[in-house]
Amino acid sequence: MRIRPFTGLVPAPRFASAVAAVPYDVVNREEAHELAKDNPLNLLHVDRAEIDLDEDIDPYSPAVYAKARETFLELQQHGVLTRETGPCMYAYRQIMGEHSQTGLVTVCHTEDYRNEVIKKHEKTRPDKEDDRTRLVDTLSANTGPIFLTYRSHAGVTALINTVTENEPPLYDLTASDGVRHQVWRLPLGKCVSITSIFESDIPCAYVADGHHRAASAFRVSQMRREANPAHNGSEDYNWFLSVLFPGSELAILPYNRAVKDLNCLSREEFLEKVGTIFKVETTTDKVPTQAGSACMYMKGQWYKLTWQPSSSASPIDQLDVSILQDQLLKPLLAIDDPRTSKRIDFIGGIRGSDELEKLVDSRQFSVAFSMYPVTVDQLMAISDADQIMPPKSTWFEPKLRSGLFIHTF
Repeated sequence: MRIRPFTGLVPAPRFASAVAAVPYDVVNREEAHELAKDNPLNLLHVDRAEIDLDEDIDPYSPAVYAKARETFLELQQHGVLTRETGPCMYAYRQIMGEHSQTGLVTVCHTEDYRNEVIKKHEKTRPDKEDDRTRLVDTLSANTGPIFLTYRSHAGVTALINTVTENEPPLYDLTASDGVRHQVWRLPLGKCVSITSIFESDIPCAYVADGHHRAASAFRVSQMRREANPAHNGSEDYNWFLSVLFPGSELAILPYNRAVKDLNCLSREEFLEKVGTIFKVETTTDKVPTQAGSACMYMKGQWYKLTWQPSSSASPIDQLDVSILQDQLLKPLLAIDDPRTSKRIDFIGGIRGSDELEKLVDSRQFSVAFSMYPVTVDQLMAISDADQIMPPKSTWFEPKLRSGLFIHTF
């Protein structure tokens, strides 16, 4: 696959901590406003510019994108964001507790996205894709990197480690959630060697997180291509900002489920019907310890659900979330389409099982399910089979920070 260094924008070192922002799509408007209200340099003022306009403004109105561009230009004019003097790649390390992962910051080619060299496993929502397309086009920039993974390659890891183990980082900051973020600028010679390995030895990569950002980057590249009669393929709009992590270093957390009602069933009726589908046992466990199981919470009691997955099933049908959806949520609780149903909610594993208890004990929800996480190998197998994972199947932590590197075109 194709990658290359890029001459991007980066924060001046003294501003890096202030600029670095959570991804735009992990917070709602109120949360984004709260995070950035006392910090005018935070990139959420660009990625979620509605926080600086009237509360009742449509977040997709032209004024929001105009405000984003105004703020983006001001950050550059005031020296908060500065232009690199030449093409760069970066090593980006995140440390969360005992877990550490180190990725390669680079740009990938939009034609690799079109041709499934960069593989997807989720569908995108048109409104969210349209929003990011308008923002990227208005700014002529990718402000947030796309989180990609690939099958680990010892040569790439060794080249990156020669820098991270021997050179001081360009940035070293700890965010308010306790995650440490370190960035190293890679020497051009290392970039050339890494680029060569990707071209010869790494046939594909997988979108781990950021499907809407990837689709939007591709759409903008097509728009720019069609509008440019002199297009020759070398333009910067043909590339988009990415962080490539070796799959062996990633941690996927579960994406848990909570359902508001029991579809007119009593608790006893529901438990009886569940018992005809899965083996059901009371338990003190709140999280499953292996695939082929889930923990269910109702009215102060946890239950362990177990089943025997079919070895002949497709990669997607073997997923615990697929089995729960197809055998319980749909037939018993009438959750026909979890993407659109208003009766189901999804809770990222970072919030823990206590959040599931809280939701059910508050009587906002009737039942919750604590899931076993999908593996990176499963994600890759499903993408390789050109299948789409069920919605809300994977929760990656830690999240990438936006603003530490920006690709412009």
